Amino acid sequence: MENIIITLTNGAKNEFVKNTTYYEISKEFGLGKEILGAKVNNQFVPLNKKATTSEIVQFVDVTDVTGNKVYKSGLKFIFEVALKEVFPTLEITYQHSVPKGFLGEIIGDKMITQEDLKKIKVVMNKIIDEDIPIKKFTVKNKEAIDFYKERNGLEKALNIQNISDSVVTLYELRGRYNYFYSDMPYSTGSIKDYDIVFLGRNRVVFVVPSKETNGELPEYVHYDNIINSFLVGKTWLETLDMQYVTSINQTIGSGKIKEFIKSCELVFNMNISKVVDDISNNRNIKFVLIAGPSSSGKTTTTKRLSQYFLAKGFDPICLSIDDYFLERVDSPRDEYGNYNFECLAAIDIKLFNKVLKGLLNNEDVSLPTYNFVTGKKEYNNQVVHLKENSIILIEGLHALNDELLPEIDNKLKYKIYLSPFIPLNIDKHNYISTIDLRLIRRIIRDNRTRNISVNETIDLWQSVRKGEELYIFPFIHQADTIINTALPYELGVLKVYIEPLLRSVNIDSDYYEEAKRLLSFLKVFYPITSEYVNKDSILREFIGGNDD
Repeated sequence: MENIIITLTNGAKNEFVKNTTYYEISKEFGLGKEILGAKVNNQFVPLNKKATTSEIVQFVDVTDVTGNKVYKSGLKFIFEVALKEVFPTLEITYQHSVPKGFLGEIIGDKMITQEDLKKIKVVMNKIIDEDIPIKKFTVKNKEAIDFYKERNGLEKALNIQNISDSVVTLYELRGRYNYFYSDMPYSTGSIKDYDIVFLGRNRVVFVVPSKETNGELPEYVHYDNIINSFLVGKTWLETLDMQYVTSINQTIGSGKIKEFIKSCELVFNMNISKVVDDISNNRNIKFVLIAGPSSSGKTTTTKRLSQYFLAKGFDPICLSIDDYFLERVDSPRDEYGNYNFECLAAIDIKLFNKVLKGLLNNEDVSLPTYNFVTGKKEYNNQVVHLKENSIILIEGLHALNDELLPEIDNKLKYKIYLSPFIPLNIDKHNYISTIDLRLIRRIIRDNRTRNISVNETIDLWQSVRKGEELYIFPFIHQADTIINTALPYELGVLKVYIEPLLRSVNIDSDYYEEAKRLLSFLKVFYPITSEYVNKDSILREFIGGNDD
């Protein structure tokens, strides 16, 4: 009997019989139920797979990017099974990601109550306590298509048909089968911590731990504006019968995608116009503060707001918080001794408030431009004087934080939060992650404008996400409005640009698994030529080709 040596990334090693499962290996190393899978040669492998050679193995939990998606898929499947056992006529649809979790909506012939949700959770917890293996099946493409057609899952059947894979992976739990766009946990016992918050009207939010919460279950913070913004976009797509990727694909196939793109762009501009109208009706407002996470489209949105204000008879003045960084030698450092440009302390708040107060006092004010190469502010004779009809647009990471402008009266401020809440779903149980969409946008832009590789962008992404968790998300509730910067058609366009970049990631890269996951996710989208995209579209901020 042949033996192999398994070595963990911490140096621990042990001898096993060839074809031992990674699940059995994890137990032999004393690892608990929190383990969701393993990474071997930078590729994720499920725990039921067998080890055949001596190798280095990294076991992952919910704090790993891929592990977190596995955890969410397991939780979704458990809820679906429990819901059907308690209320057989009801069905769950998973709608969208929200901070610390994701939104779901229960559909059917009953409006559930908080007590009903408690009954479902009792069954869920029983399923988790029983630590039931989640069985994996590989079936032929045609069999999977027929399976979903028979069960009123036409959008899933069409997705399976479109990806052209010869086989499809299905998972089974307590007699129910489903198809997910990630691996599943080995067993239900892996889902240790979760919460389900009842919002009413059959809507619930699933709260899960993550790397950003150090693997701990976070306290849920309700962002009504975010959910409402998503639901507005979702309702619009439903009126067009375009709520799934398959609908976009059919529109491409019928030659009508150009008209749909125009409609999406028009809706985005209408939303901008509405915000400008709201601000225009309050003549006290002098400062419009615009914040959003990375790749949310802050530059284009700020420019578009400026254009609409100009059309309304205002004199818009655009300022970037990034121009008010401290001189680099004075910048704070993080725990590793690196400059921390994400924190509020990196901003010269005293100078920034002095400039804005000077404008309010009718003074001529010189505006700096920050030179990121030299690490110093430069003054290039850019002098501004506030007119009676002037309005100042301030864009940056900390724009929602009241500590940025402590000397400016809140009555003079209007705060906007931007993020791409794409209301399009892959199918009833698989939504499009806002984080994935932003990452795809950023990879394309970084490569195009800075010649930065996919590996470098993904490597930086976690620190970017950490900054967002610390310096943007806690202040979303202070925003006066939300602008959804997603375009329902955009992933078809982005696919054309991102696929070659993702395929360039070598198997030896630490980010090979992430690149492979994104490629798999993009399979269901038909490509869309960028020639249909307006020159002033927010999408041009990432793919290029605008008028500037």
